[in-house]
Order: sequence, then C-alpha cells, then structure tokens
Amino acid sequence: MVGTTYHLRSFFDVGERDIFWCTSDIGWVVGHSYIVYAPLCAGVTTMFREGAVDYPHPGTAWEIVERYGVTKMFTAPTALRMFMRYGEQYPQKYDLTTLRVIACAGEPLNPEAWRWAQTHLAGDGKWGYVVDNWWQTELGGPAIGTPPTYAMRPGKCGVSVPGSEADVVDEEGKPVAPNVGGRLVLRRPFPHMFRTIWGNAARYERDWQMIPGCYVTGDVAVKDKDGYISVLGRADDVLNVAGHRIGTAEVESALVSHPAVAEAAAIGVPDALKGESIKCFVQCRGDHAPSEALAAALVDHVRRELGPIATPSAIEFVTALPKTRSGKILRRFLKAKELGTDVGDVSTMEG
Repeated sequence: MVGTTYHLRSFFDVGERDIFWCTSDIGWVVGHSYIVYAPLCAGVTTMFREGAVDYPHPGTAWEIVERYGVTKMFTAPTALRMFMRYGEQYPQKYDLTTLRVIACAGEPLNPEAWRWAQTHLAGDGKWGYVVDNWWQTELGGPAIGTPPTYAMRPGKCGVSVPGSEADVVDEEGKPVAPNVGGRLVLRRPFPHMFRTIWGNAARYERDWQMIPGCYVTGDVAVKDKDGYISVLGRADDVLNVAGHRIGTAEVESALVSHPAVAEAAAIGVPDALKGESIKCFVQCRGDHAPSEALAAALVDHVRRELGPIATPSAIEFVTALPKTRSGKILRRFLKAKELGTDVGDVSTMEG
C-alpha cells in the first residue's frame, strides 16, 4: 500500500483533481494495485471498466476519456499498438485534451508506437505526454521509467526512479560498458518489493545469490552513458544467432516500424548452422493484406534496420497474437506450437 501510493503520486503524478484510468485486467498486479489500492489510499478518483478497451468499437477508449475527463491513463504498449493498427481517425473523433499523461508498462514500448501515441493521443505534446516505465509483479511499482519531468528517449524505458538502483552488469556483477547488453539487476531492495515466494523460499534466494548483492530480474538490457536503460526482454527470450545475442524486442520493433505491421512477435527456432534462426509472426494493419511480396519486404526491412545477422528466416502472418489478459505476448506459446512441444500453463492467456 505504501509503495503503490508513493508511485501513484510521485511517478504517475496523480493528485486530488485527477481522474485516473488504469486499463489493466483488475485481477493482475497492475490492476488491483493501481485500480483499487493506490487510488483509494491516495484519496483520488479511480475509474475502471469491464471489457476490452476496443469494445464495442475501436474508439471506445477515447469516447470514455472525453465523457469522463480522464487526466492520467495507465495502459500497455500492446494496447497502443492496437490503437495504432485501427488508425488515428478514431482518436481524432474525440476531445482528448484532458489527457495529460499516458504511462505504459508490461512490454517494451517501441519508438514507432511512442511517436504515434505522442502525436495522435497527446497532441504532439500540446496537452499531454506519453511515458514509459518498467517493473515486475515482484516489485510492486516502477523501478525504471521516464516520469513527466524527464525527457523521453524513444526505445528506452528510462532511468532508475527515486528509491531504486537499477544497473546492467555482466555475469560477475560488473557494470558493462555503455550500450553493451547485460543482465538487468537491482542493486538494493525497496520496501514494497516481494520478500519471498510462497512455498518456495529457495527460489527467491536464488534471485539474490546468482550475482551477490544484486536482485537478478531475469531481463536483458542496455544502458547508455546518461543512465537511460532499454530493456530488450527476458533472458530466455533473447535470440542466439551465430553467436550474436539479439533481443526479441529489437526484431519486433524493427518490424513494427514498417507501415504495414501492427504487431509482431519473434522467436528462435533451432538451426544446425546458426544455433538459432529467427521466425517472426506478424499481424498486419487493417489497410494491408498478407502476401509473399510483403513477407519479402519485411525481411529486407529488418535487414536494413538491424543488419544481416538479425534477418528473419521466416515470416508467418497471423490474425492475432497469443497474449495474457494484461497484454503481454506469449512467445513461449508460439515457440511451443512451432516446435510441437507442450505449451505449458496457459491459464493466463486472453480468452
């Protein structure tokens, strides 16, 4: 309660005059923490709604913002990419000038989605601002981000927020050079992060023992010379192509920067020569149709954006990507289906 209230006021800048809308599923940590606990503890107005943010029509979210005068919104990058897929004609129908902050978390926020949202939802900065942040269920609130007082750097989720000390290190716990990939760690705990794992204390202890003096988040990231961090994805989502470590987020961001692509997911497929090759699943925007020509164009586009080593070996067009109810893409589900292995627990998958 202390931690979520602190972040609501300090990071999301929510005060007594604000109307705060968190679009998460209320059963997830973001949902019950920032729909219920934090706003009520802080004495501010919280709004919640049952159902998908694009139901019954693609402009539903913006109709709600106009009707209730929403001032601060907390949503997922996946939702922004969905809105981008529908097109700017939907937000243009409504008055969004009350919307001063749109905060995103849950997946890497790619530059293309940030620019679209900043332009079409925040009035290109005239009335609002789109900010990024990173945290985990285990942490209870943002550890890295760009509060409205910080300059946003597209593709980077931000810097350590007050109370947190995030770093990018090698396997021995030594800080890596700027713009070099490594493990994302927290160098000290904070009061509202988890203190154990129910029924499995040893697993919790391993998170602190892998690199002494650090909490190992399980994510891979890079940090620039100014301390801005880009989270590339889970360590087990990082692709190993011919000895090169490539983040799934990098490939997916390159694909989404193409005007035909609404959303994308990348997985590694075993390859006898390279170790892994890259297969991508692509959902097209409404005004583009899947074709062999488009698949070839997307492969060339990624090659130009990231270089030959990151060139996808295959593109598969899909009508939807498997996601959790909070909007995270289930890459392990795609990989299991591709390899014909057990998909595991899918109880969190969106229906």
